[in-house]
Amino acid sequence: MKHLKLQLFLLCSILCFHTSFAQEINCKVTIRHDRILNVDQQVFTDMERAISSFINTRKWTNDDYAAQEKIDCTIMFNLTAKVDGMQDGYEATMNIQATRPIYNTGYNTSLMNFIDKEVNFKFNQFSPLIFDDNRVSASGDAIADNLTASLAYYIYLVLALDYDSYAINGGNPYYKKAQNIVNNAPEGKGVRGWKAVDGTKNRYWLAEQMLNPRFIDFHKYWYSMHRLGYDMYYDKPVEAKRNILGGISMLQKLNRDNPNAILVQFFFNAKSTELLNLLGDMPVADRQQYITQLSQADVTNAQKYQSLSK
Repeated sequence: MKHLKLQLFLLCSILCFHTSFAQEINCKVTIRHDRILNVDQQVFTDMERAISSFINTRKWTNDDYAAQEKIDCTIMFNLTAKVDGMQDGYEATMNIQATRPIYNTGYNTSLMNFIDKEVNFKFNQFSPLIFDDNRVSASGDAIADNLTASLAYYIYLVLALDYDSYAINGGNPYYKKAQNIVNNAPEGKGVRGWKAVDGTKNRYWLAEQMLNPRFIDFHKYWYSMHRLGYDMYYDKPVEAKRNILGGISMLQKLNRDNPNAILVQFFFNAKSTELLNLLGDMPVADRQQYITQLSQADVTNAQKYQSLSK
């Protein structure tokens, strides 16, 4: 009996230990490979498992997350072609979606919905995925390191957006980790998206704008929208709705002053559907000022906002 109690105690201790140090991310990974021919299908199964394990078993922060606090995330790689002259090399796009729970409800709100169109990488099913913040290009093979660098970059952005939603500038340590990856990113044939010269809507500019004081109001609104908006909606719906809609004029100005900024469109990729649903629940007469502001700030979805005028 004594031995049984001891075994139960040890088992409970182990379970409690693993629970208290639970990982932060709950990510489902999907690999689409319809266009890739003459490759053993087991490669893609192993790729999916390896990426899932890399994200879900790694401890990304020093904080403890309860199971219900985990950030739900989906990542889909769409493999579009093989890299010319490179065994195990793939050209791909990467779609990252992440949500966080809304306080006192059974609902989630979107943190990220973004497609990176230039994530070329090499995957060897018999080699482990390795990443070190201090040595981003750990293997010395740029296109192989590009996979783990890209994954870590977006996980840090997801974490930053989550922390930012609970405290103003709470995500800064993780934006800095993402920027550290940019500053030490792999360099080599087929690797793009880490440099300013690679375009205006890439990893470089997203990290730069997240930390640029020019965009400080974005972070204030992000906090207000979530902590003083969605999280208060159950108890104080009128005040919460005011806090959610109150920052739209700021986004309108931010877009006008920075017409090529990726950050504003990045925001609307995640939030446009939620804002449309919120406006749809309001009396038509109360919507118009927000419809005008949103149509100017988020031109891509302007027609959807305008449809709510009727």
